[in-house]
Amino acid sequence: MTTTLQVSTDRPGTYPSVREALLDAPPGATLVVDAGSWAECLDVVDREVTVQAADGAVVEIVGDGGYDPTVRVRGGRVTLRGLVLRATEAAAVDVADADLVLTDCTLSATYGAGLRAADRARLTVADCTVEAAQQGLVLEDCSGTLERTTVRGSADDAVVLRLGAEPVLRDCTVEGAGHRGVYVYQSARPTLESCEVSGTTAEGVVVAQGARASLVRLHVHGTGGAGVVFDAGTSGRVEACRLESTPGLDVAEGAEVEVVEAPAAAAAGVGASDSGGGDPERVEELLAELDAMVGLEGVKDEVRSIIDEIQVNEWRRSAGLAVGGSSHHLVFAGAPGTGKTTVGRIYGQLLAALGALPGGPLKEVSRRDLVGQYIGHTAEKTAAVFDEAAGGVVFLDEAYTLTRQAGGGGNDFGQEAVDMIVKLMEDRRDTLAVIAAGYTAEMVQFLDANPGLASRFVKTVEFENYGADELTLITSRMVSSGDYRLDPEAEPVLHEHFATVERGADFGNAREARKLFEKLRKIQSQRLRRLGERPTLEQLQTITADDVRAAIA
Repeated sequence: MTTTLQVSTDRPGTYPSVREALLDAPPGATLVVDAGSWAECLDVVDREVTVQAADGAVVEIVGDGGYDPTVRVRGGRVTLRGLVLRATEAAAVDVADADLVLTDCTLSATYGAGLRAADRARLTVADCTVEAAQQGLVLEDCSGTLERTTVRGSADDAVVLRLGAEPVLRDCTVEGAGHRGVYVYQSARPTLESCEVSGTTAEGVVVAQGARASLVRLHVHGTGGAGVVFDAGTSGRVEACRLESTPGLDVAEGAEVEVVEAPAAAAAGVGASDSGGGDPERVEELLAELDAMVGLEGVKDEVRSIIDEIQVNEWRRSAGLAVGGSSHHLVFAGAPGTGKTTVGRIYGQLLAALGALPGGPLKEVSRRDLVGQYIGHTAEKTAAVFDEAAGGVVFLDEAYTLTRQAGGGGNDFGQEAVDMIVKLMEDRRDTLAVIAAGYTAEMVQFLDANPGLASRFVKTVEFENYGADELTLITSRMVSSGDYRLDPEAEPVLHEHFATVERGADFGNAREARKLFEKLRKIQSQRLRRLGERPTLEQLQTITADDVRAAIA
C-alpha cells in the first residue's frame, strides 16, 4: 500500500521540508510538495520514492547554492514529476547506478549539467526542459529513453554522451548551444530518432573516439559548423535525415557510416516518428521470436493478423491515403503461465518497429500499483503508471481484480482506477498500448465495469492451456538452458506426467514446468551427493527417469 507524505510550509500535519519527508518516507512512498521555492539539496540513496508537485502547483527546488547537486540519486528507483530543479555550482540532477524517472520537469544549472547520469543508471525521461545549464545532458555508462525533451541555451555542449552510454533520444529538441549540439565519444552508442538540432555555434552532432551513433529522421539546421561529423574510427547509420548546414554530413576517412537517403517529401525532426517508416528487419526478428515460442498457434495467428493490418495502415499513411483511426489495446484471456506477458512484450516491440508506437518499456502492473487509499490518489497513481510506460505497453495483470471490492468495505477505489484507465486509453491511444490480462470468465466481468471499456479494446486474444507435448518441450528447453540434459528414458515419464496431471482453473502451465524443473535440480543434487565421490561431467548434466519419478511423486 503506497504511503503519501504531504510537504508544505503552512499546513498543519505536514512536513516542513522535502528532506525531512524523505527521511521518514517508507519504500514506495510518494511525496507531494506544495507550491513554493525550496532551498535544499536532496540526497536519495538506495530508496524507492516519488517526489512530485501538488496539482497545479509550481514547485522549485533550488539547492543550497553550494557544490552539491540539487538532487543526488545513488541506487534504488526515484521518480521526479512536475518539478523545477535548479542548481548553481553542480548538476541539477545527478544519478548513478539507479532507475530515474523524470516527467514534466524543468532543470537548470549555471555551472553544471542539467542532468548527469553515470554508472549504469537507467533513465526514463519525458516531456522535460533543460535550460541555461553549462551542459544540458551529460550521460555516461547509462541507458534508457529520453522523449519529447528540450535542451536549450546551454553554455557549452548541449548533450554529451560518453563512456559507453547507449540512450535513445526520441522527439527531442536541442537549440542554442555555446559549442556543439550533441557530442558523442568514448565508445558511446546512442540512437537519436526524430530529433532536431539548431542554433549551435559549432557543429550540430559530432561522433568521435570510437563511438557509434544511429541517427534517424534527424533535422539539423542553423549550426556554426557541419551538420553531422563522424571522425576516423567511428561508425554509425544516418537514415532519412535532413541536414541543412554546410556541409551537411562530414565523414572522415576511416569512419564506417551507412547513409540511407529518404524520399524528398519524407519528414524529419520532432514528430517525424509518426511518419510510419518502421524497421522491417526488426519486425521480422520479432515475428521469428514469436514463432519460436512453444505452442500458442492461435495466439500467433491473431497477433500476426493485427500486425498485418497495422503494417498496411502504415504503408497507406506514408502514401498519403486515408487510414481509419484505431487503437492498439488488447485483452489477453486465459490461464496463467501461457506466455501472456512474453507475447505482450513482443507485441509492444512490434508496434514500435512498425512505427505505430514511439517505443518504450512494458510496464507490468496489478491492482496494488493502481489503487490508492483516498479520493484522488488512485487517479494520481494510475496516471503515473501510464507516464512510466510512455511509448510502450501497460500490462494490467489480473485486471479483473480492479472491479472486485477489497475486504468488502465501502471505500474501495478500484472503479476509480477503471474509469481513469478508460480515459487514458483514449487520450494516449497514439503513444502506448494497454493489454488487460486475466482468466476468461473474470475478464468478461471486468469489461462490463465501465460502459466505454470494452470498446477501447480492439480484440480479445484467447490463450489456451498447453498440451502434454508442449509442456514436455518447455521443460526440456529449461533443462537444456540450465546446462542439463534429459536421459532418453526420462522424457516419456515426463510426457506421461503432463498427460495425466489434473488441470484445474488455477493450473499454472509453464509455471508448473518451471516448478518441476526446480524440483528436478534438487533431486539430482541429492542423488549426486550420495555417490560418495565427485561426479563426472556427464553425471552432473544428466537428469534421469528416476529423478523425474521422484519429482512428480
